[in-house]
Amino acid sequence: MVIISRFLVPKGYVGMAVFPFIFLKYYNLKSNVVLLNHEKIHLRQQLELLVFPFYVLYAIEFLIRLIQYKTWYLAYQNISFEREAYLNEKDLNYLQSRSFWSFISYL
Repeated sequence: MVIISRFLVPKGYVGMAVFPFIFLKYYNLKSNVVLLNHEKIHLRQQLELLVFPFYVLYAIEFLIRLIQYKTWYLAYQNISFEREAYLNEKDLNYLQSRSFWSFISYL
């Protein structure tokens, strides 16, 4: 389910997946199939990790990447969950062929 809210999506971002919802900052983003696919990849990752552990691992890896890269943006870009989503967001059939726990190969 897609929810539009300028207030729930953090500053600097246009979308966010929080199982089972996709939050978008602006209504016109509902037609952005690449962004929606990116967020659907995150929903699959969250489901595979039974939701809560996804957020724990995401936060831990972000902190490790922040120490490693020393900038918020580079740390975010290099989280394995984000790397998988960004590298496959344009493949609209990716979720049909994606294997279980594929994000591990992006560590």
